[in-house]
Amino acid sequence: MASLTSKKQGHFISTAVTHTRVNMAETDITRMTSDYADNELELFRKTLDLIVSSENGKASSTDILNSTDTMTSKKLKKSETEHLLTRLVQDNWLCERRGEYTLSTRCIIEMEPYIRTMYQEQVKVCHICHNIAFQCQICENPSCGIKIHNPCVARYFKGRVEPHCPACDDFWPHEIPGTNETSRYQNNVLYLLSPTRRSEVARESTSVLVGLCSCRK
Repeated sequence: MASLTSKKQGHFISTAVTHTRVNMAETDITRMTSDYADNELELFRKTLDLIVSSENGKASSTDILNSTDTMTSKKLKKSETEHLLTRLVQDNWLCERRGEYTLSTRCIIEMEPYIRTMYQEQVKVCHICHNIAFQCQICENPSCGIKIHNPCVARYFKGRVEPHCPACDDFWPHEIPGTNETSRYQNNVLYLLSPTRRSEVARESTSVLVGLCSCRK
């Protein structure tokens, strides 16, 4: 099972996800209560692979559809894959915009231990808040190369005429996102971490985590 805790540090919200060990003997029972079939969970894992390994933290619908060709469980048809992607967006695991998919705030928070464990060499960490960063900006100094995810970029460089890298002090050449992005991100985190929302997602997140680990075997 998963539990979420939050702690305010200044104006930043820090989140921690802890997981108790899952009794693998109960895996089949847990799967039966899940909203997702084994092949659906496998495709979700493949979508995670695509998103985490990408430079911009996104996966196109075309790449996701093509990934069904390498499925080891029952292959999903195109219409089934499209329906599953719609469900994953509706269940707030993924976000979709113009045919490209990203991980939702909920997914990043609840799946963080899994992502850090399974993608140790690929995962990006924000220099400012130290959380996983998928949509981020990177310092162009070859000897620096720190990453700052977009909400932190908006907040950290707010009001600065000439932004400079917080690590090496080189000029930061990237476009600074609007502060509205930070507000949306923090509001999503606050909602997700509320007692009501924790109760709503506890069973769902446990089932998905168990299924994902099973798919890795």
